[in-house]
Order: sequence, then structure tokens, then C-alpha cells
Amino acid sequence: MSKLKIGWASRDVSTEKPINIPGQFHMRISEGVSDPLLVNTLILDDGNDVVIFLSADLVVIRSGLLDEVRAAVTERNSDISTEKIIMNATHTHTGASHYYDTVEPSINVGFPTPSSSELPDVGVEIASRDEYRHFLTAQCADAICEAYQNRIEGGISYGYGYAVVSHSRRVVYFDDISKRGGSVNGFTVDGHGKMYGNTNDDNFSHYEAGADHFLNLLYTFDQDNNLTGAIINVPCPSQNSESEYMLSADFWHDVREAIQAKYGDIYILSQCAASGDLSPRILHYKKAQDRRFKLKYGELGIERAARKDIAERIVQGFDEVLSWAKEDIKTEVPIVHEVRTIQLTKRRITDEELEFSEIKLKELNEIPFKTEGASPLELLYENSMLAAQRNRFIKIIDRYKEQDSSPKLPMELHVVRVGDIAFATNRFELYMDYMHRIQARSPFEQTFVIQLTGVPGDNGGTYLATERGAENKGYSACLFCNEVSPEGGQELVEETVKTLKEIAER
Repeated sequence: MSKLKIGWASRDVSTEKPINIPGQFHMRISEGVSDPLLVNTLILDDGNDVVIFLSADLVVIRSGLLDEVRAAVTERNSDISTEKIIMNATHTHTGASHYYDTVEPSINVGFPTPSSSELPDVGVEIASRDEYRHFLTAQCADAICEAYQNRIEGGISYGYGYAVVSHSRRVVYFDDISKRGGSVNGFTVDGHGKMYGNTNDDNFSHYEAGADHFLNLLYTFDQDNNLTGAIINVPCPSQNSESEYMLSADFWHDVREAIQAKYGDIYILSQCAASGDLSPRILHYKKAQDRRFKLKYGELGIERAARKDIAERIVQGFDEVLSWAKEDIKTEVPIVHEVRTIQLTKRRITDEELEFSEIKLKELNEIPFKTEGASPLELLYENSMLAAQRNRFIKIIDRYKEQDSSPKLPMELHVVRVGDIAFATNRFELYMDYMHRIQARSPFEQTFVIQLTGVPGDNGGTYLATERGAENKGYSACLFCNEVSPEGGQELVEETVKTLKEIAER
């Protein structure tokens, strides 16, 4: 067995240009950079196989970005196995948009942020998203090539710790809240469930899911056993600052700052584990949280205080695991990287859902865009919200037409063995239960599940709800949000577990 070679690199992919910030249904035009957006890459090479991790401070990966990155890497260095690139989004809601400049309702399922070409010009300067994507591609490719060129012998260690970061964000009620004023529109259809629902309600029953407080960690070391970097895998999207108009890596920035202040200029590669039904927000203890943050952080503000609080917990877990994991540094481990395209059963649109969509789209098409009577930014807000709802219904109607001839959704699946641990990818905002089904049946000591990984083509980044989620409805589990059905979710589990067991034998 050959000695393990390790390569790291990082790039700042922030822009001062007024770029759209995806992650909401309306367009937000950036007003500057609060903290840097990064792409970080780690290459592990055992001489027989390789894995190229690439983490980006984006909300999702779409619009052919992965294809562009792979092509750009090949242009720079044809020796690099670009099919082994695993690119994941950290799911910051304050990253820059790399979506196509042209209209694309067919691929805007989860967050149908419209393009400016769909909207009347109201005098707001908006930078080209295509231009940003090309810049982002070049930075990613340069980082991968630098990491590959700088591979040196080193070691890894790993372990798990605990950090309370995520909480269930889906509230379940005893009654169907759509019958008492719950949302039924182009953004969501509520039922017994609601994303971020009010818990101070006489019909509040429970949270739909629990949470996952495991912190999966992989550390890298040089030949002198000095710490050089780490993968931090957390089952939580980074969206404390999700409504801001400044570019930000959200709580990952606070984590990086805190770790590097303690350990020097090491690399941190952020991975978001399955957390489609989780978030870093608490819902029923808000008064207690307000008091906690005020006494602990003063007048910092809720969102910034929450980020610091999360970072402190992640760093504590990082320190605790490192204290004992560094006693078991491995310099020779087998790497097996399997890449497969699997087929997942789509969620079907019913006749009733089609009728609902056609009626609502007709109503929305009769509402004109506004060109006066408010400030340019207010007009952009209202017009983009209208276009977003239209796009949602257009997509549903298109899906209904195609579902008999195209019942399956292809997904590029990566399953990687690194000694006694494994990594498994998916393209979704994956509900937590699916991750637990995979990890419980995995033959490996630890299995890092990475959600929101890029796949070839234009699409990516939609929710995959569980059976109970689809039954309860609400945002993330209603007709607009799920291209793949719960049946397809279990197919993902089975294919992942099957592959994990196969590579464990190699």
C-alpha cells in the first residue's frame, strides 16, 4: 500500500459587484461583502484511487457549474480524474448567484429566483450571473489544480463529537392549517405541517423530526504530524444570516475564524450533512434565547449572536475529538471511490395538483408587473416574487406532462472509502431520516453523508422529503419542492448502502 498523499487549496470567490443572492423567492441584490465566500478543496490520493473534495459557499449547485468546473480542470491538467470531483454547497443563503442569466423556470424548482430578463427594468443595477459563474469556475479549477500539484505525503485521523447546531424546522399541528389560513399559494401548500410554523398555537402538536448532534471530523497532518486541515461535516444548513443583503459564508465564517485563531492558517472544508428538515433556528424557546444572547454577547444582534454561539460549539467539538484522534494518525489507508448514476422514482403530480396549478397560474398571469409607485428595489422585490410564483406553477405543469414518459430522475452518486470510514453523496436537501437509514446499515465505523452535491447538467438542490413529510405537506414537502418521491428516497438509501457494502470488501 502506498503512502497517502494529501493536497489542500482555497480561493476567495466573493465579488463586490451587485450580484443577485439566491435563497429566497425574491431577488436580493448584494450590497457588498460581509465576510468572504470561499471554495476549499482537499485531495486524498493513495496511488490507486483518489477523491477530490470541493466545498463552496453557495446555496446550491446548478446551471451546469459542475460540468464547467470539470472541463476547466481538464484544460489545466488532463492528469486529474475529474469524475472524482465531489463538489458540495454549504447552503449559505447569502452566497452569490451562479444561475444562468437567461430565463430558466424548468430548473428553478427549490428556489425559483427569476432572472432579470424576465422582469421589467426598474433601474436596479444587477451584475451578470453568467459572468460570476465563469469566475467561480476558474477559481474552483485553479484550487483543484493547486491542491493536486502540491500533494505531499501525510496522514489522516478521524472521529466524531457533538455540537448542537441544528433543530427540526417542521412544525406539526393537530389540525390541517390550510383550512384556517395556512399558506396555499405558489410558494407552499401547508397541511398538518409547516416550515418554521408558530409553536405558540393551541393546536401545536410536535416537531416532525428530531435533530442530529453528531459532528463528523476528518483531520489531515503533514509528515511531522502537524495539523494541516480538516473536514467538518455538520447536519445543518448555514442560514442564520439568510435574509441579509451582504455576501456571507454565514456561521462557517465564524467557525473558520475561531479554529484558525487557535490552530493557525489551516484549511477547513465544510460539508452539510443531510438536513432538509433541519435548520440552525430554534422555534419554541425564543424568549430564553433572546436573554441568553443579550447576556452573553451584548447588543450583537440575534443572527450574529447565533452564529457565534454555533461556532463555539463546533470548535469545542473539534478540539475534543482532535485531543484523542491525533493519537491514531494513519499514513497508509486504502481509498476506493465509486461513481455511479442511479435512477430515483419521481414524485408524481396528481390531477388535482395540475388543476390547482393551472388555475393559480392563470390568476398570476393576469397580475401585471409594477413599474412605478415604489422605489426600484421595492418594485424588484414585488415583481420577482410574482415571477417566482409563476415559475413554480409552470414547473408543475411541465412535470405533469412529462411524468409518464420520464418517471425516473438520474443522480450521480459518489461513495468513497477512506480506510475505515466512508463518504456518501446526494444532490438533495435530504431529510435527516434517510441519512440515519444509511449510517445505521453502513459497514464502516463512520459514514459522512454529504448533501447538496453537484451533478452533471443544469438541475440540482431540491428537497427530498420522507413519507411523513409528504403526508404533512408544508414548504419542503409539498408539490413544488420534491422532484423525487419518498419511494425514490428509499431507493437512494438502498443504492448507497449496497455500494458501501461493496467497497468495504475491496
